[in-house]
Amino acid sequence: MTIEELTYQIKEELTFINNIKNEISKIIIGQKKLIDSLLIGIFTNGHILVEGVPGLAKTTTVKVLSELMNLNSKRIQFTPDLLPADLIGTEVYVPKEGTFNTKKGPIFTNILIADEINRAPSKVQSALLEAMQEKQVTIGDKTFYLEEPFIVLATQNPIEQEGTYSLPEAQADRFMFKIKVSYPSKEEEKEILKKMSISRDIHLNKLIQKEDIFKIRTLIEKIYLDDKLQDYIIDLVFATREPYKYGIDLKDIIDFGVSPRATIYLARASKCKAFLNGRAYVIPSDIKDICYDIMRHRLILSYEAIAENIDSDYVINKILDSIEVP
Repeated sequence: MTIEELTYQIKEELTFINNIKNEISKIIIGQKKLIDSLLIGIFTNGHILVEGVPGLAKTTTVKVLSELMNLNSKRIQFTPDLLPADLIGTEVYVPKEGTFNTKKGPIFTNILIADEINRAPSKVQSALLEAMQEKQVTIGDKTFYLEEPFIVLATQNPIEQEGTYSLPEAQADRFMFKIKVSYPSKEEEKEILKKMSISRDIHLNKLIQKEDIFKIRTLIEKIYLDDKLQDYIIDLVFATREPYKYGIDLKDIIDFGVSPRATIYLARASKCKAFLNGRAYVIPSDIKDICYDIMRHRLILSYEAIAENIDSDYVINKILDSIEVP
């Protein structure tokens, strides 16, 4: 398939994507970056973690997107008293038969909405590890495979707030994106005021089928990623592990660089970014645009950096400024 033929197919699919965005805009005002990131996650088989203070429509956006899909979706409110069995299921003894029956938990779905994931302790968060990486769940001595697509869309409040638990590093690394949601602009907030000050019954059309997701995923895989841009991705990743080799002064700031998952997700997500922009090839700005969301939760900073209020975005910004763009 030539670039021209692929571009034509992409342009056709973008009409479908714009219809999805128009449906979302019936309820959600603004949050364009969040919506694009959620679409990237769905079309590249990546899990999404959304962080922001309460009241920014994080859960609503995730719920609206799941409603637009003709897929099974379940929402779990993570709380301090939640148990792993409440999430994945358990074996239940049947006295009459003298056997154990498997009772499957809400994780057996296509879209799992994990609301306020950092309200539950680590043992519950870790129950998602096997499902997110291997798309399977083990209950007792039995292994059950999850139906494709399986995507976790999680929300969390900032860790500084009371009653929250930090996500374990292994758990955070399984999320493709960590998206930070900010306050709306004045214009957007006025539009929110107008729409939400009256009661309305809004009907959302289910636009996305399983076949559409698989079709778009196949299309995205064909998008061209040049060797020089592949090297650029590798340089960005290795600059978090060995910044001194790239002449970047980050001494005593980074304890651990990003994992190889960052490399994989930078390639996948940049292709999807090109797709959403109507291109059959990746350009450097596609990579730079998604770099923060992919790297920020994978960088482990030193205590010195935290004490000086240096965050991951500062480190990523410094790396992007230092690595030569092809």
